[in-house]
Amino acid sequence: MDPDPAPRPQDVARAAADPGDPLAALRAVASLRKLADTLEFTQVENALSAGHGWPEIAAALGVTRQAVHKKYVRRITPELRERNHR
Repeated sequence: MDPDPAPRPQDVARAAADPGDPLAALRAVASLRKLADTLEFTQVENALSAGHGWPEIAAALGVTRQAVHKKYVRRITPELRERNHR
């Protein structure tokens, strides 16, 4: 028998919104937050790779350039860091 597949994001979101079991809902919220953080980091790197600058990325995320730069500059690959130094 195959191991249980990973839950689909929409199922996790449904669990997060279910008032029937608040602790299970909080675990689902934490899982969604981790997924969102991973996706955001991936897309920041993709945007930088595509030639977008920090101001554009910040605008897309609804934050300041300084905020997004501070959050990600040390996490991105050195190649992207050098190419997008502003």
